[in-house]
Amino acid sequence: MSEASQPPMAWRYCGNQIKLWRTQAGVTREELGKAANYEPESVKSMEQGRRRPTLRLLEVADEMCDARGLLVAAAEFLRPERFPSYSQDFTDAESKAIALHWYETLLIPGLLQTEEYARTLISSSCPPLDDETVAERVAGRLQRQERLKRCPTALFGFVIYEAALHSLVGGASAMKRQLHHLLEIGKLRNVAIQVLPVGREAYPGLSGSLVLLETVDHDQFAYVEGQETGVLYADPVKVSALTQRHGMIRMQALSVQESAQFIRKVAEEL
Repeated sequence: MSEASQPPMAWRYCGNQIKLWRTQAGVTREELGKAANYEPESVKSMEQGRRRPTLRLLEVADEMCDARGLLVAAAEFLRPERFPSYSQDFTDAESKAIALHWYETLLIPGLLQTEEYARTLISSSCPPLDDETVAERVAGRLQRQERLKRCPTALFGFVIYEAALHSLVGGASAMKRQLHHLLEIGKLRNVAIQVLPVGREAYPGLSGSLVLLETVDHDQFAYVEGQETGVLYADPVKVSALTQRHGMIRMQALSVQESAQFIRKVAEEL
C-alpha cells in the first residue's frame, strides 16, 4: 500500500488509543465488541486504523475503560472529510476565486444543486458511504454554494449540456424542483447559466466537464474531474488549451435568456 492510500493518521492514532486503554483496563476485544454491538473483527479493524473508529465505539470504550472523556474527545478529529481527497485542492481554490467558469456534461454543477439533488447523488455513491459521511458531504456542498450570494462581485458562469437537464436525479418531481432552482439562481446578477443543446456540432463539449478559475492575484487554474480522480492544473499551456476549449463550448451554447426559456420548457414537460 502506497503512502497516499494509507488510512488517515487520525484513524490509526485513535484506534491505537482505544487498544491501549482497553488493554490497560483488562477489557478484551470480544467484551468491547459485545458492549458496543460490533463483531470482534470490526473492533480490530478500528483499533488498527483500517476502519474509522465510530462514535459508538469511542463512547463505550471510554466508559468501560474509565477514560474520563479522553477517548470520546477524539470524535472531533474523526469526522469525515467534507470533500473527497482528490478534489480538496479544487474546493480550496474555488473558495478564493473571483471568477469561475464551469462546463458540465451529465450532471448539474455542484454549486447549482438543490440539497435534494445533492443528497441523492452523494448517498448513491458506489462503494456506499456511511450516513455520517453523506451528511458531511452534503453540508460541504451546500456551504460551497454560499459564495454565489455572499460574494456578489465574484463572477460565476455555467454552461450545462442538455443531457444533464434530463438526468432525472431523484425522480421527475425532484428534477423539476432542481430546474426551477436553476432559474432562481440564474437571476443573480453575478451568475450566468447557459445551456448547450444536444444536436449541435459542439464536439469540444463531448470531451467532458471542466472548470476554469481566476484568483484575486489573477492566477489561472483549470480543473478536470473523472471517476475517483481530479486534477487542478496551473501549467499555463494546459490552462490555455482548456480555456480555448471552454470558449468554443460557450460560443455554441444558447444565450442566458434563451437558456432560461429552454430550462423552463424542460421543467414544464416533466
